[in-house]
Amino acid sequence: MTKRRPRKIGGWFRLAVILLKPPMTLLTKRDWRGREHIPATGGVVLVTNHVSYFDPFEFAHFVYDSGRLPRYLAKSEVFTIPVVGKIIRRLGQIPVYRKTTDATTAFRAAVEGVERGECIVIYPEGTVTRDPGLWPMVGKTGAARVALTTGCPVIPVAQWGPQEVLSPYSKRPDLLPIKTMHIQAGPPVDLSPFAGKPLTAATLRDATEVIMAAITEQLEKIRGEQAPAERFDMRKAGVPETGDPNKPRRAKAVESRGTQAPEPSLPESGLPEPDTTEPDTTERDTTERDTTEPDTTEPDTIEPSTTEWSVPEPSLTDPGATEDGAR
Repeated sequence: MTKRRPRKIGGWFRLAVILLKPPMTLLTKRDWRGREHIPATGGVVLVTNHVSYFDPFEFAHFVYDSGRLPRYLAKSEVFTIPVVGKIIRRLGQIPVYRKTTDATTAFRAAVEGVERGECIVIYPEGTVTRDPGLWPMVGKTGAARVALTTGCPVIPVAQWGPQEVLSPYSKRPDLLPIKTMHIQAGPPVDLSPFAGKPLTAATLRDATEVIMAAITEQLEKIRGEQAPAERFDMRKAGVPETGDPNKPRRAKAVESRGTQAPEPSLPESGLPEPDTTEPDTTERDTTERDTTEPDTTEPDTIEPSTTEWSVPEPSLTDPGATEDGAR
């Protein structure tokens, strides 16, 4: 398939292309398939798996050469990086403030982008996969919510190879020998069974699983193997959704060093444990007696906190061997 270039491109996008495309072309090989499934115009959501911090760069290259300008939903922390944060804001990327009430602003921005005819890129997993085999995990419902709200097509795309350049949570790239970036897009996900239904939690979960299954199907074709029957679920596995899961938690690190005792925990009631220390029975000098009146003030009662913090759904997110797209 011949390359398609976006018809209109702003100055900041042009700068990004000048800075990023030459090294991406020189330092990677490309095995790109299925770009004919990406519509040339009109609002669309591209959904893809997340195997490395490097894959957003390769995926942007793929989308750009498919004739569209990618607009990512990216975790808000990226926007605070000096220089980089300013550039991606100028590129119109959408910050996602995870685990806060501001997360809904990303959903509204994505819907507005689709309605303007833009190409929105969403990582349904919300983070780099924690699956031991790097297969797609249980997805978050943001992509399904945007698609069912707008009626736009959802194109499933799988990528494999970026993790060889930069392994998950690594900071040191491995550029040589040159690695092949495999990207394969499939036909639009069939979400017609959910059209017109109320966007309940159950409907969104079911639609999201259909999306994740479509991504997994494309990845199975790339890898030539079958994915596990059960999708990895971070919550069930007790894996943190943010940060490097391989890093020891701070409390464990402190305990292992033995330099500082962990803070005492409160029981389920929320009240402090009673003092069970044995009384001191040592004989004392009674020549001088303390005549201070005993304190009869009622002790403070600590009421257990019953506040429930509401986290809005969705949490969107927290980004040449083959003739089809080969260089």
